Amino acid sequence: MDATVSRLGVLGGTFDPIHFGHLAAGSEVHAALGLDLTLVVPTATQPFKDGGTDARHRLEMCRLAIESDERFQVSDVDVARGGVTYTVDTLEDLHREYPEAELFFITGADSLATLPRWRDPARIEELCTLVGVTRPGHSLTSAEAARTVVEVPSLDVSSTDVRWRVASGAPIRYLVPRRVADYIRDHGLYAEE
Repeated sequence: MDATVSRLGVLGGTFDPIHFGHLAAGSEVHAALGLDLTLVVPTATQPFKDGGTDARHRLEMCRLAIESDERFQVSDVDVARGGVTYTVDTLEDLHREYPEAELFFITGADSLATLPRWRDPARIEELCTLVGVTRPGHSLTSAEAARTVVEVPSLDVSSTDVRWRVASGAPIRYLVPRRVADYIRDHGLYAEE
């Protein structure tokens, strides 16, 4: 725990794998909102997705992706807790770990429209400021417009595409950090998708 952190970004996700789009979004929000630190928090098990790569691999890829950027740290709070990851639990745990920090939960702006389906959305809004990231030219819905929105550079990369490219033998360099690409290769991840 760092007592000097008063504005804490929380970039949660499956990160299967983490890619430059995730990192660019976190970087833009970090700068736009003057955050002291942004935590990259991979889920243990995503409630809206089946299967996926073992959380330990995803956690290590996140560590490799941000290792040279002092603005970011990886938190294993969800992986250590295990089970299905719910945002409210993540925020409760981080609030205990950083009791003096104001939390900013970073997600895709389109995800904000699904907030009523999340576990305990009222408590989520008590614990943090929801920050939606969007691409240039995106039209905001009323749910998105009612919250903090940060426009980020449009990078046409997705974890699904990265996994598909690995499985089909296509290059992933410049879509993910080099150390992440090496880790995927060295551990044979996504080859069977």
